[in-house]
Amino acid sequence: MYFGPDNESLFGWLHRPPDGKRTDVGLVICQPFGYEAICAHRSIRAFAHAVAASGIATLRFDYSSTGDSAGAAADGDQIAHWCDDIVAAIHALKRHAGVTRVCLLGMRLGALLAGLVAAEHDVEALVAVAPVVTGRRYLRELRTYQATAGAAGSAGRDEGGMEVTGFSLSPATVERLAAVDLTTMALNSPRVLILDRDDLATASAWQEGLARRGANVDYRRLPGFAEMMSTPHASQIPQQMLAATVEWVGALIGPRLPDASTEHAAPRRMPPPASLHLTGARGIRLRESACFVDDDRTIFGIVTAAAGERESVGAAPKHGAVMLNCGATYHIGPSRMHVELARQWAERGYVVLRLDLAGLGDSATRSGRPENEVYPPDAVLDVGRAVDYLRRAHGVTNVTLIGLCSGAYHALRAAVAGIPATALLMINPLTFYWKPGSTLSDLQISEVVRNPGVYSERVLDASAWRRLLRGRVNVWRIAAIYARRIALAFESALRDLGRLFHIHLPNDLGRDLELLADRGVKIVFVFARGDGGEELLRLQGGVTVKRLGDRCRVYVIDGADHIFSQSGPRKELLRLLDSELPA
Repeated sequence: MYFGPDNESLFGWLHRPPDGKRTDVGLVICQPFGYEAICAHRSIRAFAHAVAASGIATLRFDYSSTGDSAGAAADGDQIAHWCDDIVAAIHALKRHAGVTRVCLLGMRLGALLAGLVAAEHDVEALVAVAPVVTGRRYLRELRTYQATAGAAGSAGRDEGGMEVTGFSLSPATVERLAAVDLTTMALNSPRVLILDRDDLATASAWQEGLARRGANVDYRRLPGFAEMMSTPHASQIPQQMLAATVEWVGALIGPRLPDASTEHAAPRRMPPPASLHLTGARGIRLRESACFVDDDRTIFGIVTAAAGERESVGAAPKHGAVMLNCGATYHIGPSRMHVELARQWAERGYVVLRLDLAGLGDSATRSGRPENEVYPPDAVLDVGRAVDYLRRAHGVTNVTLIGLCSGAYHALRAAVAGIPATALLMINPLTFYWKPGSTLSDLQISEVVRNPGVYSERVLDASAWRRLLRGRVNVWRIAAIYARRIALAFESALRDLGRLFHIHLPNDLGRDLELLADRGVKIVFVFARGDGGEELLRLQGGVTVKRLGDRCRVYVIDGADHIFSQSGPRKELLRLLDSELPA
């Protein structure tokens, strides 16, 4: 659903209780900031499902200029703006779910925001998961992360602002955060549940301060935070925190309500809007719509197009694009890159679908398959359904597939399998042939092509030798990498020879690229300098890549990491992709 005025509309998911369980209590979930929000996306969804199943209508949503909500860049006091967004979410939940009492659940920075709202507005209760209690300490954490990630040089978007893993805080926001301390504030919420980290507790002083002011505080230290905030593909749901939340909030449930018990709570007669209108950077009106691309409502996506594009369906050939998941990152893409690209390309006349494969993001998980599966076996079918949807619902005739890392792999494999595509824009693929049954913890082909050079650089490093002598280096893994590298070089020469004599060998990347080029598919690879996929393309593609010339373009961008989390290289990437988009 979308709520709020045009150009400021917020995107969210309303989780309704099962029939017969609806109560007068609702819950608004306030998510973390930036990369933590991407990592916690799966867990936030699980919290919403579980709480709603107990009879409590739940709304999870994206703040302005984040996720799928309207807005492009950090500006002004984001803290104040995001607090206003939470208040808007409270009103939207009351309006569309018919509840009279609303609780807030905040994770990390979301807990600080929820606390600020609870200090000025009456809320039924507050749940704080691993809360940020003081903004000053949080800013120190962000700066420490910048330093350890080697991104200190990208700290300033403007003087006094911050950029962390591709997400920006404005100077005004940094200044506001430095002054926020929940331990000095009284809340209008009489009941508070604090679920602190078991490994690094930070909220005990807040709990003590609330108790002194007369609040009914339940403070617990529970495990699961570190696992929840792991990389998206390895993120785990903090089951003990989830169970504690459902039990505690469930105790607040009041009388059961019949369906549509008030004039505001008629969800079946008055569904919330599933689209928004916004003005793009070039002044063109755009329409963004949530959708499922298949009949059984498994595969979720968001379509961005010029506001009047539906009127011209069937009138002329139209271009579209399908953006695929990067690893287990949901459909906004790394650093919200897909949202920025989709709105930029929609102004050029494209119909852009940001897709979640089954089991990822907001798509359902198929029976018998695990969640967060980065290389699912049915990905090609999902891509095919997405392309069919663009053709059927939006009259698209020419489709570009774009993806980073695993998304690049799925784009290539879908095109090779015959899914009609005009162009492939592939960024930092780490493999071209995924072996079923493999896991991301197994020895990956990207290690084979990248790590030997790293090990060679460490031969003269005394600290590396000390780790080796102390048994802290996996010698067998290094040996396996070198052995696989030798075998890979031999395979590359063998495949070049096979193509010369027209012998078709299995898993032949060069032949796959030739087939795509012969079909007229535009092939574009983009790599961060030093990323393993660049060397892998040379080894597995062999002489074919050079022979195809302009039909298979390869670009390398300096100074970038794997997901282009820093603004400078990311801008160069977006500029390059824009230039390679079929006109």
